Amino acid sequence: MELRSAKPYTFKFKTESTALILIDMQRDFLDPNGFGAIQCGNDEIFQSVRQIVPRTRQLLATARSLGLHVIHTREGHKPDLSDLPPAKRLRQTSAPSGQLTSGIGDDGPMGRLLVRGEYGHDIIDELRPYPGELIVDKPGKGSFWDTMLHRALLARGITHLLVGGVTTECCVNTTFREAADRGFECCVLTDCTSGFDASFVSKSLEMLCSYDGLFGYVCSSEEFLTHDSASRMLSPPSTPPHFQGDISVTSLRRQYASQQISPVEVVTHISQQIAEYKAKDPAVWTYLQSADALCRTAGLLEERFRGKPLPPLYGIPFAVKDTIDVADVPTTAACETYAYTPRRSAKVVDALIEAGALFVGKTNLDQLATGLSGCRSPFGYPRSVYSRKHISGGSSSGSAVAVGAGLVSFALGTDTAGSGRVPAAYNGVTGFKPTKGTLSADGLVPACKSLDTISILATTVHEARAVWLVADQGPDMKDPFAKVQGSLPLWHADFRGPKVGGFKFGMPPEAAVQSCSKMYQQHFAEAKARLQRAGGTATAIDWSPFAGANQLLYDGALLCERIACIGPDFLQNNQRALHPTINNLFQAAFAKELKPWDVYRDQHLQAQYTRQAALAFKNMDVLLVPTAPCHPTVAEMEADHIALNSRLGDFTHFANVIDLCGIALPASTYCSDSGEELPFGVTLVGASGTDGKIFDIAREFERTP
Repeated sequence: MELRSAKPYTFKFKTESTALILIDMQRDFLDPNGFGAIQCGNDEIFQSVRQIVPRTRQLLATARSLGLHVIHTREGHKPDLSDLPPAKRLRQTSAPSGQLTSGIGDDGPMGRLLVRGEYGHDIIDELRPYPGELIVDKPGKGSFWDTMLHRALLARGITHLLVGGVTTECCVNTTFREAADRGFECCVLTDCTSGFDASFVSKSLEMLCSYDGLFGYVCSSEEFLTHDSASRMLSPPSTPPHFQGDISVTSLRRQYASQQISPVEVVTHISQQIAEYKAKDPAVWTYLQSADALCRTAGLLEERFRGKPLPPLYGIPFAVKDTIDVADVPTTAACETYAYTPRRSAKVVDALIEAGALFVGKTNLDQLATGLSGCRSPFGYPRSVYSRKHISGGSSSGSAVAVGAGLVSFALGTDTAGSGRVPAAYNGVTGFKPTKGTLSADGLVPACKSLDTISILATTVHEARAVWLVADQGPDMKDPFAKVQGSLPLWHADFRGPKVGGFKFGMPPEAAVQSCSKMYQQHFAEAKARLQRAGGTATAIDWSPFAGANQLLYDGALLCERIACIGPDFLQNNQRALHPTINNLFQAAFAKELKPWDVYRDQHLQAQYTRQAALAFKNMDVLLVPTAPCHPTVAEMEADHIALNSRLGDFTHFANVIDLCGIALPASTYCSDSGEELPFGVTLVGASGTDGKIFDIAREFERTP
């Protein structure tokens, strides 16, 4: 899109990477008797500020119709005022000739002034946020100080901001200028912002676009609104009149919004699909909701949101790996003697259901989440959706198959050593391993607490990102491995995009790639060329920390953490209940002659490799690796359960040990020796906390032929 009337020159932006941010459109600033009215001290001027509301309401509706991300900010402080500096609290009320008789935290007609949770602190009714729209509570004038706004923009792939709100000379101006410093392209919409002094407003707007765009752009909203009206008149319907069985998040959102289908229709369809697929592969599920129960839940969801704005995952069916708790549903970890029935769901599951997602069932896995093959479960071995002869990958085997077979829109898995990435590769779907400690581990059966994370399996990069944005509720302080926002890195948003601004990617050395089959080596070379066409430049890296971290996971003392998490007594007393390969693995671990100091030695090596890898990422944006070195058949895996399973983690293990994020992507397909078409996948690995960056680059890879 273009806003040609913008000053100092045309403002160009893509809707998918643009957000509308409305600043502080709160009762405290726009309604009588609030903090703004007290500060203004002139009823006539104050009423003029509120005149921007009708136009801003139009702007908000247009942004929503175009699919822009929408962000609302609210200035206010914690009830105990612990985040209110004395200077801010006292400066204006202490002015010898000032007019303010009440200050922040004092009682007012709408509750305590500028205090979170009070009536006056909330957004005015005309601009009430929709479910899923981001609300940023800020303790200062600017929207970045002591908030998660920058990370939230990076997570969504935002490079451009359209800005409105109050007040122009204060909070809007402060936010705009800091956003420019952080690398975002910004345009303030002049008729959707106002302040308490007309001369200050006009001078502030002039300053923002001065010196040929020193900070950014200013423009009336008129052209934006007109463009949207024209596009809606010219665009034909983008979906067929009746449900065609496409259960992708994107398709379902669109069809629900236009009321072409209902959640009850969708779950009726998938119940039939699941029943039919069971005849082909009966090992995908460990628990399923009945068709009647699903329809009842879907019906209740319809009633709950009838006539209301829909939440971001409204009516989206999903599955959950059977190591993640769902209230009143058994969690088995594919081991019946381990099973228990939780009273509450994992926090991530709660977040998804609150956003409207529909829980379908629990999926099969390598027992106790131990393995990468998908061939270690007493519930049977799920097979790749491409071939009955070939393994599905593990340990999140059932989740990957459920997505790959089109039985659910997305699924939750876990990732301790590659468990969310390897099965994604073998089933032609996308598997996202987030930075450790960013998704809550509450309600997750631990395999290795210091390495585990919940993962997301979906059909595309966009679908996985949509689910992640809902699942990531910020740091869970009850999780001892949670990462607070301030500990995660930030980076400048490149408004030119990957194809123009470019990015650097590292690759494993040729010697490491030699562990792949000849077919995989060929397809990996093609994936490298594709990433280069997407705007990437290959760069040499030091592979030693990644190779060293791989060895630590199973060859060192770190394996003992699995015993500590599952429980040594349980493993020794329930050997008959364990899959033979799982039992052999743990008995071998018990037999190792480890010394206490071996644990510290390996922890020191882990810290060393983590630091070295962080330095390597100073010279690259992502690391490109094959997700796995080959795709074995079930027969091959059964003939060599231990060594072959270990080989499958050649390019995944290190990401967990040295705290990286990664997204596994389908790259191509090939013909196996026996004639089946099989998928080949790669993984883009990023430094800790750069999840948004790997999503951006993965999107470009996915789009590039």
